[in-house]
Amino acid sequence: MMIIRHAEYRDLDDIYALVVKSGVGMTSLPQNKEAMATRLTRTRSTLEGQLAKGEQGYLFVLEDTELQRVVGISAIEVAVGLLEPFYNFHVGQQVHASQALKVYKTLNTLFLSNDYTGCSELCSLFLDSDFRANNNGKFLSKARLLFIAAFQSCFEPKIIAEMRGVSDEEGHSVFWNALGHHFFNMDFATADYLSGVGQKVFIAELMPRFPLYIDLLPVSAQQVIAQVHPHTRPAYHVLQSEGLAYQGYIDIFDAGPSIEAELKNLRAVKNSQHVQVNIVDQQQKTNINYLVANDQYQDYRVILTNTIIQQGVIELSHEQAQALEVKQDHWVRVLSLNASE
Repeated sequence: MMIIRHAEYRDLDDIYALVVKSGVGMTSLPQNKEAMATRLTRTRSTLEGQLAKGEQGYLFVLEDTELQRVVGISAIEVAVGLLEPFYNFHVGQQVHASQALKVYKTLNTLFLSNDYTGCSELCSLFLDSDFRANNNGKFLSKARLLFIAAFQSCFEPKIIAEMRGVSDEEGHSVFWNALGHHFFNMDFATADYLSGVGQKVFIAELMPRFPLYIDLLPVSAQQVIAQVHPHTRPAYHVLQSEGLAYQGYIDIFDAGPSIEAELKNLRAVKNSQHVQVNIVDQQQKTNINYLVANDQYQDYRVILTNTIIQQGVIELSHEQAQALEVKQDHWVRVLSLNASE
């Protein structure tokens, strides 16, 4: 059975193995075991109410219970940019006009921005390539949104996600080579790693504060602005289906798009519902897959099932109830896996 739960310190080796597989470009997954161990500690401290808002974060794992192995990870940062600056480029416009010359030009620009300061962020999504089937990717991503729906007061009114931009198999970014490299004198992988482990002072010190004209970049760099890495397109479409949309912000390293939504407009917030548990020996099945989550903040668990829901009651097998740590007549939160269902 596949189950999503809070990450624990015993998961560290499995998590780090996934981080190594994720490659370059996943800023929030630096290949640094100590950094990942710190995130595990931070998750537990967040759940125990020991941290200020700017320090809070939740790391989730997808566990194959038969293999007793973590095969996927995802996370939520509660409020980015409160302890260290959170940067994006805003894609805007400047107008240059001359009545005398009868010239009117609208030029696209990049402007360094901290506009997402204080927003909650969906991040660190990665699934082992051997398990990218059976809706595991959707499950891993959307379980976070169900957690937000259940515990809305823990999060900020705006939810964002930075999507991985275009880079090649060797970790080179054409956008970085055309722009950032000239200011930082380091390769894309190094800049991405330093940002991922929290060493972001260099961004503030070296990044240009004036608008950059996109037309002055090589065409190859212009073409990847707000484009998603091929491996990230499925995750991008999943979040779009949940209500997040691109609003003109991109990553300063690889130009990947940032997407956003008001928390109140997330599908999980609007459409998830509470139902009661009926534990049965033989389940009735349906063609609709549901995320089913318990209501335990500190021991949150989610499964995916296509069992039937009728008149506010969901049928769960004994194994499913045990996995969720719920009993007969307990309440659970459910959401259809696909927005169209």
